[in-house]
Amino acid sequence: MATKALFNTVVNWFIKQRIDQIQHFIDHPIDTQKGILFSQLFHAEDTEYGKKYGFNSISSYQDFKNKVPVVCYEDFEPYIEKARQGQKDVSWPGYIKHFAKSSGTTNAKSKFIPISAESLEYCHMKAGKDMVSIYANNHPENQLFTNKNLRLGGSSELYADFNTKFGDLSAIIIDNLPFWVEITTIPNKKVSLMSEWESKLQAIVSQVKNEDVGSILGVPSWMMVLLQRVLKETEAGSISQLWPNLEVFFHGGISFKPYREQYQGIIGKKINYYEIYNASEGFFGIQDRSDSDEMLLMLDYGIFYEFIPMDQFHLSNPKVVCLEEVEKGKNYAMVITTNGGLWRYLIGDTVVFTSTDPFRIKITGRTKHYINAFGEELMINNVDAALAKACECTQASIAEFTGAPVFMKENESGAHEWIFEFNKHPENLDAFVDHFDQHLKSVNSDYEAKRYNNITLKRPVVHIAKPNLFYLWLESKGKLGGQNKVPRLSNDREYIDVLLELNK
Repeated sequence: MATKALFNTVVNWFIKQRIDQIQHFIDHPIDTQKGILFSQLFHAEDTEYGKKYGFNSISSYQDFKNKVPVVCYEDFEPYIEKARQGQKDVSWPGYIKHFAKSSGTTNAKSKFIPISAESLEYCHMKAGKDMVSIYANNHPENQLFTNKNLRLGGSSELYADFNTKFGDLSAIIIDNLPFWVEITTIPNKKVSLMSEWESKLQAIVSQVKNEDVGSILGVPSWMMVLLQRVLKETEAGSISQLWPNLEVFFHGGISFKPYREQYQGIIGKKINYYEIYNASEGFFGIQDRSDSDEMLLMLDYGIFYEFIPMDQFHLSNPKVVCLEEVEKGKNYAMVITTNGGLWRYLIGDTVVFTSTDPFRIKITGRTKHYINAFGEELMINNVDAALAKACECTQASIAEFTGAPVFMKENESGAHEWIFEFNKHPENLDAFVDHFDQHLKSVNSDYEAKRYNNITLKRPVVHIAKPNLFYLWLESKGKLGGQNKVPRLSNDREYIDVLLELNK
């Protein structure tokens, strides 16, 4: 025990050395970002992409905006494919050896995101240390490295193709972790990199049920599946009974709001919850205060940030602003330039700034995941807030859900149609729907206007999902575990019609 305590003290001291550097970019955000932009341009000026867009002649941010286009994955894919096939100096100097395979939410076509040596070390790995550094600085009494740290990563092994490797980002990171992280982390690398979800789940349970776990890290939906399986196997009354020293859950990937009450119940004691914002394309934000779920935008990871106001997003030539020009409370689509060789790349996420000193954000949704069939502009943060209120008022708890429009017919208003899978059913479903509807009106004035007198939108249409409906749907698509997510909102009926058929 004395050895563990000493190790915990030494590692805590080591990781907290980073705090002064974090404070530096908090104090000098614009200079930090400007330095990153021109460093990236200099490094990549002799690449194919750099030559095409004249990186060596760019001397200002305005030049950068004028010369380099904003792109989505489909625009940039030809360059990624060249790098995947072993070409050198495509959009970043040298060879790219790793690619994060990201299937998005449910799309059949996979994306391959380049992970350069620089982005792996100075973005993804650096962020993992920062996550722990910030927590340790806020909680000097922590025992993170006295106990085991449970990770639940992706469910893909690393595969070789064209002399490069590809797989889930988490698999790439796990394959490159330093020894001091690996010796305090469970499950081991072999189990962490297993592909088949059910076998992997059972193997993790076998490893963790007799350990003293101090922290957990993963996507809330899949971590809940694991914790429920652990309780079933051990017959413990709560997670805290099994792991009395559990102190923090680092979570990301989906909103935690619908899951918070469920976690409080299954864990059985108060712990800390820290949100992180990462993706295959980069690591962007870390919750830096225990009493707030806002995330500090991390400005020194080799990522230059730009933002498109969502009210201009669908214009042919929308306004694009840098960090210096953002406004608090406004919804933006995020555009990134990275040390992985992505240039003015739309990642598909939307954020709102809750503070500009320092720059803190909340994720509000996806540029493709919303409902706006009637001009209501419904985003996931609206829905999460309304569901939290409806659950609170009716003593309900939700596991999964999805929503889509019911389009207008002749002489008939449209509506939003929802499928909710409950952990705990509401005492009164009609009351639940009423609370949900009313709170959507209170957080979204466009929705409220469209609901006026049922002229455009009728009351929400709600279906109760049979148990494990969403799990079975993801299983049927081969998308269990890891980064796979249920699409919460869709502006068409692609997902909901299939789910309604499965729910019969």
